Amino acid sequence: MIYDIRLSISHRYAHPAGNGRHLVRVLPRMFHDRHRVTAQLVEVLPEPTQRQDRIDFFGNQVTSITHVQPHDAMTIRMACRVEMAPVKPCWDVSPAVETLRHQVAGIRDLAPTSPVHFLGPSYRLSPTPEITQFARDNSSPQDTVAQNVIRLGSALHSTMTFDPDATTVDTDPAEAFQQRRGVCQDLSHIMILALQSLGIPAGYVSGYLRTLPPEGGVRLAGVDAMHAWVQAWCGHSHGWIEYDPTNATLVGTDHIVVGYGRDYSDVSPVIGHLRSSGDQVNTQSVDVACVD
Repeated sequence: MIYDIRLSISHRYAHPAGNGRHLVRVLPRMFHDRHRVTAQLVEVLPEPTQRQDRIDFFGNQVTSITHVQPHDAMTIRMACRVEMAPVKPCWDVSPAVETLRHQVAGIRDLAPTSPVHFLGPSYRLSPTPEITQFARDNSSPQDTVAQNVIRLGSALHSTMTFDPDATTVDTDPAEAFQQRRGVCQDLSHIMILALQSLGIPAGYVSGYLRTLPPEGGVRLAGVDAMHAWVQAWCGHSHGWIEYDPTNATLVGTDHIVVGYGRDYSDVSPVIGHLRSSGDQVNTQSVDVACVD
């Protein structure tokens, strides 16, 4: 399967802004066995005074930009083509959760993919009694780690209502869980906290999701959005699995990874600062189109 992905993020300022420094993470990752980026372009307008493309600690592609001169808008555009590999069959060889805890306790590896980085807490994630109790109520010590990941993600999907007006990018997971409403970022953060409370290493995945129009409807360009889901470590023999609690499904060929991190702050599409005054208006459009 081949996808063409286009993204546009625009910031318009009430008054000219200067001394802007931003990190941009919008390009899909390159995998040797999952998906391959065959063409890519990241364009920033106005042209940055300085620009550097690099790989961060977790292996995500990052574009660092600096604007010195005043400007009243900034637009980030990304276009790429991604070739997806078929999903490989996966047998559950993960241990029980108690066995996993012993495995984690013996890990001394600090490489980017090491589970020790994903046991929390992190910048946006602090344990809460309510989410911990939810995890205990929806897990079973007799089941494998992978079974518990799926069970917990499915329960969270049933508990939460998707509501883009209920939360903002800065909403605390505890608040979203209390009102039982939120978006993919909220569900992913809650699921990470729930898994970590059981001793299961879990992290945040940012990416793109192919969406389909309603039956009989017409596909509209630009109405897709960046998406988020969860990765969980299921032991030495099984490794990492990824689960999408917003859609209650294991991740497949419709999910294109941009970045891995501990929470949203590690993989946010645009983060930075500038000098300005007044309000700003932000807009975003994403198009994920299948071309084969």
